[in-house]
Amino acid sequence: MTAAADTLAALRRGDLAGTRVLRLAGLGLRGFPAEILGLAETLELLDLSGNALEALPPGLARCRRLAVFFGSGNRFGRLPPVLGECPALSQVGCRGSALAEVPAEALPPGLRWLTLTDNHLATLPPALGERPALQKLMLSGNRLERLPAGLAGAGRLELLRIAANRFEALPPWLDGLPRLAWLAMAGNPCEGAGMAPAAPAVDWSTLRPGTLLGEGASGRVHAALWAGRPVALKLFKGAMTSDGLPEREMAACLAAGAHPHLVGALGRLAGHPDGSQGLVMPLLPPGWRVLAGPPSLESCSRDIYDPGLRLTPAVALRLARGIGAAAAHLHGQGLLHGDLYAHNVLWDGTVGAAVLSDLGAAAFLPPGATGVALRRLEVRAWGLLLGELLDRCDDAVPDLARAVERACVQPEVAARPALAEALAMLPA
Repeated sequence: MTAAADTLAALRRGDLAGTRVLRLAGLGLRGFPAEILGLAETLELLDLSGNALEALPPGLARCRRLAVFFGSGNRFGRLPPVLGECPALSQVGCRGSALAEVPAEALPPGLRWLTLTDNHLATLPPALGERPALQKLMLSGNRLERLPAGLAGAGRLELLRIAANRFEALPPWLDGLPRLAWLAMAGNPCEGAGMAPAAPAVDWSTLRPGTLLGEGASGRVHAALWAGRPVALKLFKGAMTSDGLPEREMAACLAAGAHPHLVGALGRLAGHPDGSQGLVMPLLPPGWRVLAGPPSLESCSRDIYDPGLRLTPAVALRLARGIGAAAAHLHGQGLLHGDLYAHNVLWDGTVGAAVLSDLGAAAFLPPGATGVALRRLEVRAWGLLLGELLDRCDDAVPDLARAVERACVQPEVAARPALAEALAMLPA
C-alpha cells in the first residue's frame, strides 16, 4: 500500500482524530471520503490531488481552519463553490482539473495564492480583483485573452504566471503594479518577436548521461560526457509547467547567449530515442549549490534560506553584482528572466562566484515603453534579492547598498533605475 492508501485506511478506522494535515493524493477516488468532515475542527491542509473527483461536498465549509486546499488532477470542470465558504482558506491549487469556469463564490475572501495552471479557462470573474490579500496568481496554460480589470488594484500581487494563453496585449495596468516582481508571459501573441539563434545540434549518440544533478518543474539535469567533455544535460519533461512551455525555455536559453554569470547553453539535443527535448549546458564546478530554497506554503513568494547562512558584505555584494549583471545582459538581449530568485542562483558557497539559472519563465520582451516598464518589474526582483543578501551580513553593510535596494523596490515602477544603473550605484 502507498502512504496515501495507508492514510485513507486510518481515516476510515477513525484513527486520525485531531489531524491538521491530510494527504490523500493519487488514489483515483471518485467520491469524497465523508470521514474527512470528522476532522472539521482541526484540519488545516487537505491534499486530494490526482483523484477523479467532480465536486466537493457543501459540508467542507465546516472546516473552519482549512488554510490550504490542493485538488490538482481531478475532474472538477468548475472550481468548487464551497471553497469560497471556507473562512480561513488562503491557498487553492487546482492544476490540470479540466476547469472551464471559476464561479465568483468559489474564491475565498482571504485568498493569497491561487494556482489554476493547465486548465480550459477563457474568463475569470471580476471578484478575483476583490481579494486584497492576493499575492501569487498562476494561470499559465489556459485560454485567457484578458484579466479582470479589478486586478489593477491588486496592491499585494507579487508573482503572476500567464504564459501560454491568448493575450494579444498585456493589461495596460500590469506594468504599474507596485509589488509585482515575477512575471511569466511567454507563449502569448503579445510576446516580443525575438528569435533564438541557430544552435549546434548535439546528437544523443555523442552523449553519455550520468548522475542526476537536480530536478525542477520543467525537467531533470544530469551530469554527462559529450565527446569526452564533462557537461550538464537538461532533459525536458515536455509538459506544461507553472512557468509555461519547455520549448519557450529552450528558445530563451539559446537567445540569451554567453555571459559569465549565466548558466548558458552549448547546444540543443537531437536524436533522443524517446523524442525528448533537451539542452546541453556547461557543467558547474563541484560543490556549487543553490543559494536558497523555493518559497514555502507559509512564505508564499519569498525564498527560504538556510538559517545558518551568514555572509560578509563583500560576498553579498559580489553575489548581487553577478546576478544583476546576468539579468541586465538578458534585458539587453530583449529577454525578461521572469523568475529572478535566490533559488535560481547557483554559487560557490564561499567567495560569492555565482550564476543565474532556469529560464523557464523567461520571455521575449515587447518593444517600446512596455518592454522598458517590464524590465523595471524585474528590477524589483533583483532589489529584493539584494536586500535578502544584505540581511544575512553580520557586519555593517554600506548605507549606499541599502539606498540602492530601496530605489529598486520602491512602489513607483517608473522611478526605479534600470538594472545597469543600479549596478553602477552599488558601492565598490
